[in-house]
Amino acid sequence: MSLQRIRTHHWWRDAVIYQVYVRSFLDSTGDGIGDLAGVRAGLPYLKKLGVDGIWLSPFYPSPQHDHGYDVADYCDVDPLFGDLAEFDLLVAAARRLGIKVLLDIVPNHCSSEHPWFREALAAAPGSPARARFHFADGRGPDGAEPPNNWHAMFGGPAWTRVTEADGRPGQWYLHMFTPEQPDWNWRDPEVTAEFDRVLRFWLDRGVDGFRIDVAAGLFKHPDLPDSPDPEADARTRDSVNPLAWNQPEVHEVWRHWRAVCEEYTARDGHERLLVGEVSVPTAREHAEYVRPDELHQAFFFDLLGAPWDADAFRKVISEAMQDIAGTGSTVTWVLNNHDQVRTVTRYGEPATAGGAGAARARAAALLMLALPGAAYIYQGEELGLPEVVDLPDDVLTDPIFRRTGSRARIRDGCRVPLPWSGQASPFGFTSGVEGAKPWLPQPSYFAEYATDRALADTRSFWHLYRDGLQLRASLDQLGEGALRWLDTPPGVLAFVRGDDLVCAVNFGTAPMPAPVSGTPLLSSGPCPAGVLPGSTAAWWISDGTDL
Repeated sequence: MSLQRIRTHHWWRDAVIYQVYVRSFLDSTGDGIGDLAGVRAGLPYLKKLGVDGIWLSPFYPSPQHDHGYDVADYCDVDPLFGDLAEFDLLVAAARRLGIKVLLDIVPNHCSSEHPWFREALAAAPGSPARARFHFADGRGPDGAEPPNNWHAMFGGPAWTRVTEADGRPGQWYLHMFTPEQPDWNWRDPEVTAEFDRVLRFWLDRGVDGFRIDVAAGLFKHPDLPDSPDPEADARTRDSVNPLAWNQPEVHEVWRHWRAVCEEYTARDGHERLLVGEVSVPTAREHAEYVRPDELHQAFFFDLLGAPWDADAFRKVISEAMQDIAGTGSTVTWVLNNHDQVRTVTRYGEPATAGGAGAARARAAALLMLALPGAAYIYQGEELGLPEVVDLPDDVLTDPIFRRTGSRARIRDGCRVPLPWSGQASPFGFTSGVEGAKPWLPQPSYFAEYATDRALADTRSFWHLYRDGLQLRASLDQLGEGALRWLDTPPGVLAFVRGDDLVCAVNFGTAPMPAPVSGTPLLSSGPCPAGVLPGSTAAWWISDGTDL
């Protein structure tokens, strides 16, 4: 492979994007909540890490029932996080460093405090204001039963009854997550026009694209019939109800949004990106969202969901390469995000940074960075942070816990604020105010994962990610093209990229012969020449004689 990388116009095809969960990244004001100024202060750290861009979690005005995914105003900044002037400073600083900025846009639902929903509550049944949402009469002689049997993903019924202006019980409205998040009705042309305005507002402020929340949502079956398995979404915490998700009309929205982005790209030659949160049953259905005139990319979650098993990884990678890359797009790989258990914990319960889960997470990271396509890294993964599993009930804020009382699927544990420095909380996350506390408590063991310690230790997760990103950037078009599987013993995966880059992963615990002779360019753990230890990944440049 050439050691000189040639950047194409299509920067997004092989980009590595860092997901910034704003409220947990870095607090500049001392209120215990991360903010946009904190993100701006952290940009040099991200530049040093070597990422191509950042995706910012929602920072819009919101009552924060679901940490900003309940949006009250799509064209402003919540005072918790700063203001539009600070946002503009952040975009300008990122541009100077060559870092792209993606915003998280939430088109499936809004906040119950959004002005249009307040207007709908005050309006009469059948009014244009209610047509922007899903209002329906209840069933039964007095309308006391919900319009259908659907359940919300976060628990409980997907319908809430309203009180009409005359004080009597009235219609019901649909919310596939929480009652504070009413679903938009995308069959109403006013909704389409409003989101056109939102896209252009932020594109005019210089953003490089959007991560689209619930991109397989938006449209519901027009008849709103009963579901044969109404609790499937809540049980799986996934978009399973075929009547509420993945309706065919949604593709017209993404064709239109793509055209808007292409309009801006044509003006200045800088390509804008649409990447969707697409949760559908198969890679083939996933591929329908990334056809040439729709989304540029969509997160491929199957790798994140795969067990630590060579056959499982090979299956999901092969299916993605066949079905998704076959559209002309590239696969968008992820190992974690703000909704999932931290990778080191998902792969094993590590008591310390040297646990089995940590070794597997390091190997998986190196594997992901060797695959063709783009990669997204959730903040803190580069530090090897484990899930915080013992947060007390009284600090939990996830609406899943509030609605179900169950800790089984709560997401607070992966959202604990990052440790930056020091030996005790707040670990440099928040400063300037005596006694300031992060919005979620940080455990004492976060000291061993702090950024300052990670940067000083060349064996740390941080250095593995940084070295992998540097090598990926130096090798000609590593994110492009295909891969070729090599024959390997059971429990080992190995593939070739280009003519000579080999990546291999030993999913077992016993050492195995390396597929390539010589010392690897990079490995996730100690890797002597000719040997691939257990729970280890490595990259080699081969002379071709052993392939």
